[in-house]
Amino acid sequence: MSSSDDNLPQPDPGPDSDSSPGPTQPQPDPQIPLTIHHLSFNQDNTCFSAATDRGFLVFNTDPYRSLFRRYFDCGLSLLSMLFRFEIFALVGSSSSPSPAAAATNTKALLWDDHASRCIGELSFRSPIRSIRLRRDTIIVTLLHKIYVYNFSDLKLLHQLETTSNPKGLCEVSQVSGHMVLACPGLQKGTVRVENYGSKRRKFINAHSSNITCLALTHDGRVLATASSKGTLVRVFNALDGTLIQEVRRGSDRAEIYSLAFSSTAQWLAVSSDKGTVHVFSLKVDSAVLGDDRSRTTQGVLPKYFSSEWSVAQFRLPEGSQYTAAFGQQKNTVMIIGMDGSFRRCQFDPVNGGQMTQMEEHNFLEQEGTFSEME
Repeated sequence: MSSSDDNLPQPDPGPDSDSSPGPTQPQPDPQIPLTIHHLSFNQDNTCFSAATDRGFLVFNTDPYRSLFRRYFDCGLSLLSMLFRFEIFALVGSSSSPSPAAAATNTKALLWDDHASRCIGELSFRSPIRSIRLRRDTIIVTLLHKIYVYNFSDLKLLHQLETTSNPKGLCEVSQVSGHMVLACPGLQKGTVRVENYGSKRRKFINAHSSNITCLALTHDGRVLATASSKGTLVRVFNALDGTLIQEVRRGSDRAEIYSLAFSSTAQWLAVSSDKGTVHVFSLKVDSAVLGDDRSRTTQGVLPKYFSSEWSVAQFRLPEGSQYTAAFGQQKNTVMIIGMDGSFRRCQFDPVNGGQMTQMEEHNFLEQEGTFSEME
């Protein structure tokens, strides 16, 4: 199998593909703990899913409850939900095909859970690093390339080249209409923004070191970026590249695990390997409308003092990777961990300070009670 990303992948939309994994009976021994390979929220944060070494789990976020679990004859390295539809993109965890592992990490399978079958697949010559779903589009990221497909027929619409992108960084807008896509550019510290409505692209010199995390608002108008230093997060107008705001996570180097906007783009949540989730207050409304360009000028103060610090924080046990997102309840943050933890916290938007934990669950220990998708 070639390791080059330069070979055009061939989509195979065969709905009756024999290579698709399927639920196996009997189910795995419940005494053997599951290993989580990937965790993510869906597009509107109403669900989160876990790809494991034996299939996947899906949970409702508010109220928190288990929805369902699916066991396959192979492990999964990646999983992407399409809102609350029972359509999933699955990527296997094995590096080579075998009778016990039909889904490899070079193949993306579209799984219709209602019909319990594979409805399409996309095959590549190198491992898939991430996959994003929209109602009309599938976006697959490899180490050096990103492929954009039409959802209905898996027709290749566009391909982009990036710098080395081992984390599969790529974010897309989720509102109906033309897509906005953000990904690393070809130069270190650069972000490429593709606006498929205006057919324009913008290269933003976001950081001096490698980009390690990205986030887009649902409408694709605001972009947040973090670099390998992990001290500063920058917020940009994604349409014209204007710097709106610079916020400071801390003064020491850290690996940023996740960036997340609230639905109104009033708040930004940041998680890192330091075991703290930070919430920052944003000032993007007037800036996105073009009325606050003066904010791009940081004045004569050193950047350490001109960048803004977080309003609220929440401490987590170190040693696990956490992803944060905003909840449906006002001023709440949800945190999911590779250790199997789910937490809901509330922050005070006026006084700030330490967030209050509202609930905590270990979703790996509570597999016994599952209900159906709504």
